[in-house]
Amino acid sequence: MTPAQDKAARELFDFYREAGVDALIGEQPVNRFAGAGAPTAPPVRAPQQALLLPDYETKGRAAPAPPAPDQAALSAREAAKSAETLEELRAILERFDGCALKATATQLVFADGNPNARVMFVGEAPGRDEDIEGLPFVGRSGKLLDRMLAAIDLDRTSVYIANIVPWRPPGNRTPTPQESQVCLPFILRQIELVDPDFLVCLGKPSMQTLLRSNEPISKARGRWFAFDTGKREIRAMPTFHPAFLLRSPLQKRFAWRDFLAIKKVLS
Repeated sequence: MTPAQDKAARELFDFYREAGVDALIGEQPVNRFAGAGAPTAPPVRAPQQALLLPDYETKGRAAPAPPAPDQAALSAREAAKSAETLEELRAILERFDGCALKATATQLVFADGNPNARVMFVGEAPGRDEDIEGLPFVGRSGKLLDRMLAAIDLDRTSVYIANIVPWRPPGNRTPTPQESQVCLPFILRQIELVDPDFLVCLGKPSMQTLLRSNEPISKARGRWFAFDTGKREIRAMPTFHPAFLLRSPLQKRFAWRDFLAIKKVLS
């Protein structure tokens, strides 16, 4: 392969990955536009084996298929329970292979901020910028979050920030319920180890997963819920995700009220 062909292959593969293509479902093309009467060859299913990704992604190693969701969730609960410190929990997550997102992400995005903070913010999953830097909320939505924190006299040295899912979903899609449930024991243990006084759920997926509320976030935001950290009961509030506020700037006034409520309880 010439250097130009290699570069083109890399760019094509990156395009597919950004678009969310992460699985091989057939070896033969199928003409979906053929007429109803035109015979088409049945699709050939890929053999049930590990998918071999290009060398520049996995160094030629096969990516093993993750375990079934129930088995992975059970394994996650046992692994998370064994962590006595945040450092141990991070090391356990680095070794955990029960979530398929790990195979497509660049790296683990564990947390940022002060582990002794009184308030902890939890989003849904990392995006492209977070996947590159290995820190949560560092892209456009992260910069907005920083400005929102500064408006109530906080910054990343006085809060702790994490996500339900610590690996980026392909194409920045929302994590599936199965992916969130597999990762749930880890974020619950992370909250327990940080032991904040207040928990803020950024966005509907975070609210649904942690507070088990199916209300529209437009109705639930700004209200305080009871949350059991595993050590004690604390107050938790859902609010809009900064990425949503970038798309719907008129909603910023409601998020501002929520952040003022956070400032009030902290003072």
